[in-house]
Amino acid sequence: MKHEVIMTIRYSHLIGELVKRDLRLKYRRSFLGYFWSLLNPLMMMTVMMVVFSYMFRFDIENYPLYLICGQTIFNFFNESTNKAMYSIVDNGILIKKVYVPTCVFPLAKVLSNFTTMALSLVAVLIVMVFTRVQFHFSMLLFFVPLIFLLFFAGGMGMILSGLAVKFQDVTHLYSVFTMVLMYATPIFYPIEAVPEGVARIIRLNPIYTIIYLFRELMLYGRIPAVGAWLYAAGTSLAMFAVGAVLFDRMRRNFIFYI
Repeated sequence: MKHEVIMTIRYSHLIGELVKRDLRLKYRRSFLGYFWSLLNPLMMMTVMMVVFSYMFRFDIENYPLYLICGQTIFNFFNESTNKAMYSIVDNGILIKKVYVPTCVFPLAKVLSNFTTMALSLVAVLIVMVFTRVQFHFSMLLFFVPLIFLLFFAGGMGMILSGLAVKFQDVTHLYSVFTMVLMYATPIFYPIEAVPEGVARIIRLNPIYTIIYLFRELMLYGRIPAVGAWLYAAGTSLAMFAVGAVLFDRMRRNFIFYI
């Protein structure tokens, strides 16, 4: 049998339908609907800006934009991988009845959240307008770090969804992991605020590298060094490849646990 991840190409229409379903369910019975994708990051940015810029007084140029760039990327990673983790268990009945490549379920969760993040980028644009950020041609490359992020989250989502089928403890441990990861990633503080030894470890975090690329393009109007691009691309593709291989091995035992 061909590798399941490769076979998903034939089921792209199903992934599209699952993404549409997730988006409809997310905003069902919501008065503001898709507007929440814009309003939520702006509200969270405002709260965090008050707390960290005034109480802790981090001296960061254009702190609102600095904050919402990191927040948008990390929130996507956190939400997409968490939802992907439950995707196989939640669709167990369908998987037993109809054959489809099971990896379409975690990938569809990641893609639906990627669509929501794309809507949230309007909030980033609004902050840029209000803070009068000067346009730079580097901003046209904004989508490249996001593509890296999509592949990284997709690989992580496949691993988590496979593990969660057999080991329910993974769902509890992952919430602790993401909380630690949030504070260990310079989202609301500058990396210069931590000791250099700790900063070197933080720079190994692929999520931080993606946030760094996005901020450099959108906030500072600079194109980062080649090394940062290669590291982000390499870790993202490696995570997706590892996720695909591990998922393909784990899926053979799904039927015994769902």
